[in-house]
Amino acid sequence: MSKQQRPAGIALFCMEQGEAPPGELSKAQMNWLRENRFNGQKGRLLALPDEKGTVSAFAFGMGHKNNRPPLVLGAASAKLPAGNYQLAGSYGDAQRAALAFKLGAYHFARYKAGKDKVMLESEEDLTEIEALAEAAFIARDLINTPANDLGPEAFEKEIRSFAKKRKMECRVISGDALLKENLPMIHAVGRASSQAPRLLDLTWGKKDAPKVTLVGKGVTFDTGGLNIKPAAGMVLMKKDMGGAANILGLAHAIVANGLNLRLRVLLPVVENSISGNAFRPGDVLPSRAGLNVEIGNTDAEGRLILADALTLASEEKPQLLMDMATLTGAARVALGPDLPPLYSTSDALAHELMELGTHWGDPLWHMPLWQPYDVNLSSPIADVNHISPGGFAGSITAALFLQRFVKNVGDWVHMDIFGWVPEARPGRPKGGADQGIRAAYFVLKKRYG
Repeated sequence: MSKQQRPAGIALFCMEQGEAPPGELSKAQMNWLRENRFNGQKGRLLALPDEKGTVSAFAFGMGHKNNRPPLVLGAASAKLPAGNYQLAGSYGDAQRAALAFKLGAYHFARYKAGKDKVMLESEEDLTEIEALAEAAFIARDLINTPANDLGPEAFEKEIRSFAKKRKMECRVISGDALLKENLPMIHAVGRASSQAPRLLDLTWGKKDAPKVTLVGKGVTFDTGGLNIKPAAGMVLMKKDMGGAANILGLAHAIVANGLNLRLRVLLPVVENSISGNAFRPGDVLPSRAGLNVEIGNTDAEGRLILADALTLASEEKPQLLMDMATLTGAARVALGPDLPPLYSTSDALAHELMELGTHWGDPLWHMPLWQPYDVNLSSPIADVNHISPGGFAGSITAALFLQRFVKNVGDWVHMDIFGWVPEARPGRPKGGADQGIRAAYFVLKKRYG
């Protein structure tokens, strides 16, 4: 595309490491690159002056073509001053580059004024990319909001508003109605809070389209219950609704891009609090599936509310059932904060999720539903204990526990996400994290687009 054909905007010249500078640069700008020893080093941003010495463009290093993260351009938008920009030079795939740029420009501004917006102008059709960036921002904004402003009641209002804007049907089962509707574990986990537990049930799409159901863990704050967390373990527990936040982001991408499916979203929303009626270690809880569950530790509450929701989801026999949850510390020990483990009853589906996730800067790693470990969930007094003894394979045994409540579905996927970025990465500012959204979206698009 010639210089005259580009939309107006500040040029961001992208360079692969070691390549010759773009021919569109002026002689003065070429000299400036040489003087600053800029040769496309990954993540390096350099202001480019014009002949009068005014900053008129920027150069950004993409690094080596075969050794750079998919969202590397997010490192540029995170540093650029406010303004409208256009990409030039060697930025690779235009859609992925635009997504990286938009994700890097994110700022959570609810409580603290941030920099003015960094915008991208393009002649490309970025409708789908805009929806995916919005999906990420929905997840990030919700996770970053502290529990005093996003308890179960406020989260319900957010979800109702989300559904209304997208013309989704929304049903809420709250408080003791959960017992009447046979969702006893959701009730038990959330009953100690001053704000009642609840299940939100959203639907969208043609009734005769293929059924896809999404389930997200919505623990707005997790004290650990009577097995109370230490201070260090509790400080980030506003993010324990990260599964529900990411499921909402995924739902937005599905609806905004009009995928041909019948979507159902189930979000159990609770606060795991402490009071006289809190559930206890050693209690045996009934479940919607009819299994009696012995409680090994009240700080493993997420799998309990997911179990009832997965049972409810299974009753409709969807072609695909997917859940996301900030479920286990064991997942982070195994794979760290950036690479969520993925479990599935379909190896082919797991491979697709990994492949597309890697391409779109949303990595996942396939972990086994290793059946020999299921014996570790045995209980001497109930049908099952919801945790295994000792510290081995905690993420796997959590997934095996959930699998007991998944029946008569086509394929099932479980993602044990972290929902948080401890240190900023390209396209991922520190704070609430979108994880699994793009991997899942592009798989769904491939199947139902």
